[in-house]
Amino acid sequence: MARAPAKFLTGNLFAHVTTMSLTASVGLMALFTVDFVDMLFIAMLGKAELAAAVGYGGAVLFFTTSFGIGMGIAAGALVARALGAGDPALARRRAASALVWGVVLGSAFAAGVFALLRPLAALLGAQGATLELTVHFLRILVPSQPLIMVGMIAGAILRAHGDARRAMMATIWGGLVNAALDPVLIFGLGMELTGAALASVAARVVIAATALIPIFRHHGGLVRPGLPELRLDLRPVMAIAGPAILTQLATPVGQAYVTAAMARYGEEAVAGMAIVSRMIPLAFGVVFALSGAVGPIIGQNAGAGLHRRVRAAFDAAMLFAALFIAAVAAVLFLLRGPLADLFRAEGITRDLVYLFCGPLALAFFFNGAIFVANAALNNLGRPFLSTLVNWGRQTAGTIPFVLAGGAWAGAEGVLIGQAAGGALFGLTAWVLALAVIARAGRA
Repeated sequence: MARAPAKFLTGNLFAHVTTMSLTASVGLMALFTVDFVDMLFIAMLGKAELAAAVGYGGAVLFFTTSFGIGMGIAAGALVARALGAGDPALARRRAASALVWGVVLGSAFAAGVFALLRPLAALLGAQGATLELTVHFLRILVPSQPLIMVGMIAGAILRAHGDARRAMMATIWGGLVNAALDPVLIFGLGMELTGAALASVAARVVIAATALIPIFRHHGGLVRPGLPELRLDLRPVMAIAGPAILTQLATPVGQAYVTAAMARYGEEAVAGMAIVSRMIPLAFGVVFALSGAVGPIIGQNAGAGLHRRVRAAFDAAMLFAALFIAAVAAVLFLLRGPLADLFRAEGITRDLVYLFCGPLALAFFFNGAIFVANAALNNLGRPFLSTLVNWGRQTAGTIPFVLAGGAWAGAEGVLIGQAAGGALFGLTAWVLALAVIARAGRA
């Protein structure tokens, strides 16, 4: 009996991109909404140092989360290519190896971050009571990083199979648990920052479990790897995961610099940036999902040698990003006043919220270009180009622009400079990805 072709080798590519992005983003936005509500609840307590601690803590958590994202990219790319080539047994083995190596290496990385929590938070600019609150918040959350890594990798495996709905449901269930526990722990039991952290830990347990279960129920499970298989798969896994992790680590490094630059303007400025950082993924969760959504589509078609469909998938993803970002930016502009009022934002904090809801929201298109380009580069065997683009964006595309922007316009200039650098490197990523796609088609 002939096996059905992998899901993305046929059908309308814009429809595939739209379906995968929207379903993946619903799950992401469930978590982003909880982060947004966390910040809202903390802001309602009326203590600026608590909001600032969440902001500093989020910057540190970027580092550990980035490791899981990188391993998920590797798992998704390898599984998608194996499925596109018609080898489901190899797909199951690679999926299992990626999970094992992700947990082992990710736990070691999280342990290193845990040992350095205080100096990392201080490096970002946290001081005094805010520093103590930040360290306390992170000491609860960082040990649970292996759980969220399992959830990320398992979710990537599901998306590689084209099962975006079940990957979405894992994060939705986690978000619902977090949302239910937040008011109980933060307000009901008066645990404030501790309650927010414990609710997030519970959500990570749920995400890990609900992402793993469908792999066994609906996609043939995993091949239990022995040491020979783990050693054999380490090279292909790390060939993608290594550069992908480095790529993902660029973002928290750049964000850490921006946070430190913003800290010069006081806790109100840091609180404003923390609010904006929670609004960005909530507003643009669909765009964040693009990389994970278009990756399996490109991977399956590349594995099957359908290079025209690879280019068409890339173009469809860029068009989707442009249309979505334009629509969301218009809504944010109309709602900028109510959003600022929701967080009781005043002074510099309010100015930063208004700035984001204005022209900076449109500039997020260039971040979308980087996400789509990264997916193409990772799935076409050029992950180090993705690494170079991201590190360039977070260093040469951040530091001088933020310095110049801060000198020109203070706290608002910091965000403007960050967006300007992103535009330059977004265009660079777009050109590089098109060149790699063209070369793959000639090979």
